[in-house]
Amino acid sequence: MDSADDICPRPQRLLPQATQPHAPPIYLSSVYECLDPEQADALLGGREQGYVYARDGHPNADLLAEKCRQLHDTERATIAGSGMAALAAVVLSQLAPGDHVVVSDQLYGRTLLLFSGEAARLGITSTQVDICNLAAVEQAMSERTRMIVVETISNPLLRVADLAALANLAHAHGATLLADNTFASPAVCRPRQWGADWVMESLTKIMNGHSDVILGLLCGPAARWQRVPAVLSTWGLASAPFDCWLAMRGLGTMALRVERASTNALAAARLLIDSPGVAAVYYPGLPDHPDHAVARRQFGEHFGSIVSFTLSGGLDAARAFITAAHRIPFCPSLGELSTTLSHPESTSHRALTPQERSRLGIAGGTIRLSVGIESTSAVLAALAEGLAGLGAT
Repeated sequence: MDSADDICPRPQRLLPQATQPHAPPIYLSSVYECLDPEQADALLGGREQGYVYARDGHPNADLLAEKCRQLHDTERATIAGSGMAALAAVVLSQLAPGDHVVVSDQLYGRTLLLFSGEAARLGITSTQVDICNLAAVEQAMSERTRMIVVETISNPLLRVADLAALANLAHAHGATLLADNTFASPAVCRPRQWGADWVMESLTKIMNGHSDVILGLLCGPAARWQRVPAVLSTWGLASAPFDCWLAMRGLGTMALRVERASTNALAAARLLIDSPGVAAVYYPGLPDHPDHAVARRQFGEHFGSIVSFTLSGGLDAARAFITAAHRIPFCPSLGELSTTLSHPESTSHRALTPQERSRLGIAGGTIRLSVGIESTSAVLAALAEGLAGLGAT
């Protein structure tokens, strides 16, 4: 017979207390104790509030989701394991074989692949259009269209779609509007206020802001939410408690970070637009940006932390700039505390054909700059070093 020493001791239960921790705890447990089969059934069936298995839900995800729900002023919100997981959750929960989706042709490369490849494999068709051309969007819609997908600020050339007009168009055809708000964050834009039904964010980026988690956010209406939790669990799209705890901490400084980074980004755009060797600068805060008026209406005084530009010397110039700008790390992501840069042709949009990239305006000399919260002078000095390196090309 086993001795008492061979039996694992039961963990001590937490005692009720009058005070609560000011900082949220980290709930690392993967499983929760149930009193009996009846309680387990009630918890799993949603008749009783609580947790059983962390893939189905855990306190840190719920705390983060509720904060994000408030920031976006939506009815429901949930946390997924990545931004792409959040996008997959809305596709899998809201669309079915035979449905059609109108998608912006300037979406993040992986998002385009999701619709043109994986969703198509499931019998969901899509049409890519210039989302800023409302006539083209309407022409692409059919009686099978169930959703329009747009980025609030497009990746990487920073076009700004008219969300209210797109929402009206979608609703007139019995469809919904999904806005990927990653490049803006709720500190710049809350798409629900402009009629979007679904809002997703890569929490990995601006909302967390510290380069240390991968998470996604999906917000949506209660009337269409029923299948979302089951999809998250069944397809294994759930989040980890520690990542949620870190992202919750990042949210506390988001507004300050975005304000500072947006100020720096505008200064960087102004420097670049007056620099020899720079063929084009893309930033919604510049008066000559094609969507500046829309951006001012939807964003107010801040236009985000991303600046993209194309060097006239092509890929060789991009290589020279990246080498000379040694104080700006080449990091194919965005929204960090420090300024970083990326090269869309070789990273975010590498899966597209050269013809597709050319049609979108993405060239070998295109660089995407994610501006951080350093002093403005430090950001401009680092850019100046990169621009000085163009003399060798």
